[in-house]
Amino acid sequence: MNLFYVDLHIHIGRTQSGKAVKITGAKSLTFTNMITHARDEKGLNMIGVIDCHSPEVLEEMHSLLEQGYLTEYSDGGLMYDGMAIIPGSELEVFDANCKGPIHVLCFFSGWNAMSIFSRWLKHHVKNINLSSQRIYVSGKELQHKVKELGGLFIPAHVFTPFKSLYGSGVERSLAEAFYPDLIDGIELGLSADTSMADQLGELHEYPFLTNSDAHSLGKIAREYQIIQMNDPSFAELRKALQGEGKRKIIANYGMDPLLGKYHQTVCAKCFSSVDIESKRCSHCGHSKIIKGVSDRIHELKTAKTGPKGRPPYIHQVPLEFIPGLGLKLRAKLLGHFGTEMAILHEVPFSALKEVVPEKIATFIMKARAGELTLQAGGGGKYGRISE
Repeated sequence: MNLFYVDLHIHIGRTQSGKAVKITGAKSLTFTNMITHARDEKGLNMIGVIDCHSPEVLEEMHSLLEQGYLTEYSDGGLMYDGMAIIPGSELEVFDANCKGPIHVLCFFSGWNAMSIFSRWLKHHVKNINLSSQRIYVSGKELQHKVKELGGLFIPAHVFTPFKSLYGSGVERSLAEAFYPDLIDGIELGLSADTSMADQLGELHEYPFLTNSDAHSLGKIAREYQIIQMNDPSFAELRKALQGEGKRKIIANYGMDPLLGKYHQTVCAKCFSSVDIESKRCSHCGHSKIIKGVSDRIHELKTAKTGPKGRPPYIHQVPLEFIPGLGLKLRAKLLGHFGTEMAILHEVPFSALKEVVPEKIATFIMKARAGELTLQAGGGGKYGRISE
């Protein structure tokens, strides 16, 4: 068995011709740029590329396959010089059972299955070219189609206040929205970790995934997991999510939930921390309150502890959050040490301080050890490190 760094939620901002796919995604986030960055600078071994249903993205993938830059792996997945690419699609489900918009991730074994899915999807969304489109079939119908094509189905960022399974203001169970036995995993999102999510008993039977939901190149691998598999293929990924043999998630690496954009309950106007029972902000008097993930999970809590055998959830701080570590210094670090994975996990303090100021090297080491002081985020604003 081998260990692989895996991030399964990376968006495409633009097509090769410059047309928008994820409207809020960076223009530099094309399929080709993204796979190169994920492999060479982030050091990932497997990525899930969301938005592959877009016809122009499929065309670019097909062109890369014809040119030999990509190859189709026998057990599923597209290989890019040692890194596996799992084609995926993020969709928004909203039907009578869901009672509100829910984002889900659908993954397929290769270009052909994704092409078939895209042709089917075209009849059920308003714009097949764009990401995260609302699909006009029920969540359960979508599950059946994904499984018919041999795919994986994963509810996305399930605690985010907006467009998620447990979004604030909507009361529903997982079984109301989906067939529980057709779910392959649960993506936690940036504002929650395993100990928080395991307070919901209905999630105990599922593996937890920690992915970046990257809308720019820099945010790739801000969350990821290490998965033990024979090789980085679609078939092995499925077996790992099912815990077959010795295949399994070894560890989840995620931002400390305090750094997430929606961790604490805040005023929508001034972003001051607000008590969940408050009707108005005590700082500015504004009446709109954005409920944080921490309070939302407390409302939904049905269990005190999670199942035995959960992999550890390791809090980490992406390099972009380190105070004083701008683009030039990050590029210098990468030039010396190769990938962000190496910098975050492996490079010793003595080597770091030869490349960046000692204060920044100290921040990186404290981040590695979980010793930083953090200020919580909320209302759409990230938390930050206290200097």
